[in-house]
Amino acid sequence: MKEPFVFLCSEITRENALTLVKWLKDKEVTKYLSDPQDVSDSIEQVVYNTNLPVLTHLFNRDGRFYMVYNKQNKPVGFVRLVKRGFDYEIVIVIGDRSNWGRKLGTWAIKESIKIAFFDFRAKKVIANIQKENRRSLRAFVNNGFKLEKVGKSFRTFSITMDRYLMFVNGKAVLAARIYITETDMERLEKNLESVLHSENVPEKFILDLEYEISRATIVDPKQISDDIITMNSRVLLHLDGEEMEVSLVYPQDADPDSNKMSVLSPIGTAILGYGEGSEIEWELPSGVSKIHVKKVLYQPEAAGDYHL
Repeated sequence: MKEPFVFLCSEITRENALTLVKWLKDKEVTKYLSDPQDVSDSIEQVVYNTNLPVLTHLFNRDGRFYMVYNKQNKPVGFVRLVKRGFDYEIVIVIGDRSNWGRKLGTWAIKESIKIAFFDFRAKKVIANIQKENRRSLRAFVNNGFKLEKVGKSFRTFSITMDRYLMFVNGKAVLAARIYITETDMERLEKNLESVLHSENVPEKFILDLEYEISRATIVDPKQISDDIITMNSRVLLHLDGEEMEVSLVYPQDADPDSNKMSVLSPIGTAILGYGEGSEIEWELPSGVSKIHVKKVLYQPEAAGDYHL
């Protein structure tokens, strides 16, 4: 499937403003926004109180405002960049509900980051996202944002210029191709749903696994190579100078005493979908470590144990 394309337009016309009003009156669109409930009424009043065809200056009072257009030159959402000292906070909304699920928000984030860093010389770009807004959480993580702070209702994510450049230029290193079977993917997604509101699993671990699933190549269980780490595989690893033999299991089956490692643990998430010989750099509680996959000792699919 071709990746979607968007562009950001800094000119806000009267017609754009009326489109915004329509979006902001939709409760599904504004569900995760922190703006006042009457913001659509305020915009509507401004539009009808002025005869100007272009209203850009009215939308740039508290930052920079952009309309998001798709490749058919149709407005589908908006972006707001708000200056916070040397940083910029980013707010992105895809208001056209018919375009939800097409990764337009992810691409709007990409374009917004470039503007913030290269046009405004931001030191850091910040996003405050409600914890229930899983779609936005995934979109920002997929663009290299890291979890910075966990609040009661919001999660704060950020990306620096250095991390952005590393993420863009070194993407092949940071995100080598991984493979997950269709069966494992379905089970993993169900497991994630069950732990979303769990206080026992750090938010970062959930987001890391969601990101790995979102970027994986999904394959038929009968066609996966026998040297790939799938769920319930047993593998020999080399980690920071030490060899360790572990089984990769679902969270409910984890047992450190038996070397059964949860896929929601840092090492478990790191090795999922990689093959023999892979070297993975991953952030562990002790710092960034290099994990070397020496051998897949057992893989359920290779053994014909498709029920595992």
